[in-house]
Formats: sequence, C-alpha cells, structure tokens
Amino acid sequence: MAGEDNHDGTSQRENVEDGTVKMSRTGSRFVGILAILVCICVICPVPVMAGTRVLSGSPTLSATVNGANEFSPGTETTIPVVIQNSGLIEFEFTYPTTLTPGDLPNTAKLMTVTLTPGDAPVTILSDPQMVGDLMGGAQTVVNFKVRIASDAQAGTYNLPLLVHYTYLSYADQYGQDTLQYYYKTRDITLDLPIQIKPEIILAVLSVDTGHITVGTEGFVTVQLQNRGHENGTDAVLMLAPAQNSPVIPAVGSVYIGDFPEGSTVTVPFKVAVSARGEAQTYPMNLTVLYKNENGNFVSSDPVVIGIPIFGKIRFEVVSPPPEVTPGGQHRLTIEYKNTGSAPVYSAQARIYTVDPFTTSDDTSYLGTMLPGETRTAVFEVTVDTSATVKSYSLDSEIRYRDALDNDQVSDRIPVPVSVVAPTGIQALLANPGIIAVIVIGAIVLVFLLRTRWKKRRQ
Repeated sequence: MAGEDNHDGTSQRENVEDGTVKMSRTGSRFVGILAILVCICVICPVPVMAGTRVLSGSPTLSATVNGANEFSPGTETTIPVVIQNSGLIEFEFTYPTTLTPGDLPNTAKLMTVTLTPGDAPVTILSDPQMVGDLMGGAQTVVNFKVRIASDAQAGTYNLPLLVHYTYLSYADQYGQDTLQYYYKTRDITLDLPIQIKPEIILAVLSVDTGHITVGTEGFVTVQLQNRGHENGTDAVLMLAPAQNSPVIPAVGSVYIGDFPEGSTVTVPFKVAVSARGEAQTYPMNLTVLYKNENGNFVSSDPVVIGIPIFGKIRFEVVSPPPEVTPGGQHRLTIEYKNTGSAPVYSAQARIYTVDPFTTSDDTSYLGTMLPGETRTAVFEVTVDTSATVKSYSLDSEIRYRDALDNDQVSDRIPVPVSVVAPTGIQALLANPGIIAVIVIGAIVLVFLLRTRWKKRRQ
C-alpha cells in the first residue's frame, strides 16, 4: 500500500509539472502574438476611413393640389401645388472619428418645377419655378397660373409636373477633417390630377336693343347659347345693371326652364333709362341660375353685354321769329324740327304765353316726326296795346308717344317772338290822335251829307 501511495504521489507530481509546462507555453505564445500586434500597430497605423459613416436613402417626391382641385371652364386661375418629400434615412453607422456630412441623401436640392398641360384643355401661363432645397419629411407650395379652355370637356385630367433636382449620392472622408461629396441629378415626372366641372357657359349670339333713348323705356332682346357641358333644368336668366348705371331692368329675371347643352334661347328684357343718362353704351351682366346634375342650384359665370343708349329726343325751332304788333290778334307760325335720333308719334305742340301775350288756343297737332323732320305749328295770340317794342321768348313743349306707346314730354323749347312798331295803315290806326281826327271828320262828313240830302228833298 505504501508502494502504491508512493506511486500515486509520483504520478500527481508529474501531472502538475506537465500542467505547469503547458501554461508556460501558452502564456509565451500569447505574449508573442501581442507583441506582434503592437509592432504592426506601431509600424502600420489603422486608417481613419474605417470609421466612415454609411448612409442610405434618397428623395421621394409626390405632388397634389392644395385645397379643392375642381376648376370651371373658361376661367383663369392659380393652382397651388403641394410638393412633398417623403424620403427617409434607412441606415446610419456612426464612429467617433467620423465627420457629419452637411447634406443628407434624402434632400432634394436645387429643385426646379415645371407644370405642363399634357392632354388637358389647359394653358399654362407660369414659367418654371425655382423651389430650392426640400429636406426629407418637408413640403412646399408652388403656385402656377393657368387658363382653362372655355369649351373644356368635364372630367379628370392629369397635368405632368416635371421636377429636376440634385441629391447627395455618397461622401468620402479623408483624414479627420476632409469630406468629399458626390452628387447626382434626377428628372422625374409627377402626375397632378385636376377636375374640370360641368357647367353652363353662356355665349351671347346677338343683342337687339331697338332704339332706346335717354328718359324712355325699351326692350333688350338677347339670344343666348349654352356652350357648356351641363344640362341645366329650372333655369332662370337674370339681367343685372352695372354699378351706378342709369339703365335699370323693369323685370330683371325670366324663367326659361330646361337649358340643355348646345341649346339656344331668345329672351326679351324691358329696361328703363333715367333722365340723367347720356348717349353711350352701358354694360349689363347676364347670368343663368339653374339646377345641376346633383340637384343643386348654381349660377353660371356672368357675361357682359353692351346696351347702346341714344341721346334724349329733342326739338328746336327752325323758323325765323314771327313779328307782331301791339294791340292786335296774330297767328304765330312755328316750325319744329326733331333733332333726336328716334321717331316720335302723335306729337302735339303747346305754347305758354306771358304778359303782354294771351291766347285762347295754345296747342297745335304735329303728328309723326321722324329724326331730322320738321312740322309746322300755328298758335293764335293776342298782343296787348301796351306791349313794348322788343323781342320776347315764349316757352313751348311737345308731348308725344314713343316706340312703346309711352307718353313723353320734351324739355321746354324757347319760341322767340318780336313785337314791332306798326307801319302804314296799322300805324295810323294805332295813333289815337289820328283816330280822333278820322272820327271827327267822319262825323262832319256825315253831317254835311245829311244836310245836303235834306235841302235836295225840300
């Protein structure tokens, strides 16, 4: 047993010695490897590029109309376009010695936007717009002025939006203080959907105003066509004057019922012109109120028509002033001329006398007077014996009926009359002394004749 114990002890010591030898060998090998690594690090330093940040992502652009995208035919409007960049950063690796780039790869830089009509009935009035930089997650609004064709068909149209921009492709770092950027450019086309509404578009085919003069009434007959692409029902045509216009509709609305696409209507409106108006063309607005395909009442865009108004009908005296003498009854023959631009009917002249004139018949019938035509009026007047020899002015007026058979009265028309001294027999008869002598002579003559007649008889 003692031998066995000795044998076992000898074996344990051998094992311990072997383990010690193995550990010594392993430690020596680790130290050697560590020394080699230190030498490599001293001789060949690790490059800084090993710590470069790696980024991934790019701009993702989309475009929509800001607000309602419905537009009416025949209008000029501004389309606010919202451009959004939804590009994201997908990966990002950061090291302590890495420089942060000034640009991100999901930023659209130096962006230029151009709106084109494509196949839409639209005319683009704006030039290409410089937008600048648009970072990821941001948006901007670009306004474009456009004109919608008046005959545009209702429906949805896509306007091609051309976008040109630059973005950061990648960046290289050199050393600890230098970054080199590498950019790329890209051109993309985005579809911008818009809707053109179906509407009634009024087109004026003709306007007949007859011959409306200042201070009278008349009819404005309008022929209209629905050139839109909406079939209106329960339509009401409305005529409205411009602000401060002397032309006022007597009835400003007319019911026309169904007003389908392409149909025409002829509607008369009665209008009145105030006396403060002048001879010129006045604007008036025409609109139609109708029920659309959705059952809603809407109003069309107004169209402007011109209403020519002629000057007020006037008359003037074209005959020379009649001459009268004091103390007698005279017939005044006066010629009136229609200096207006419209005919008058059943015209009747009236004269107003002042002292020393009186009259028992102050009216004279003239009848129909065309523009530029003259008619003669005759008045009976009596001149007082105390009338002063000079020129007088009597007032007159002409009452007539217009084309609509309305009773009208002209402005006052002056009638010059000259009172002159009598001549010849009239002068003798006008002298009281001469009249007395004539009377006495007549009495004497009668007495002498009577005396002679008696003598002969005896």
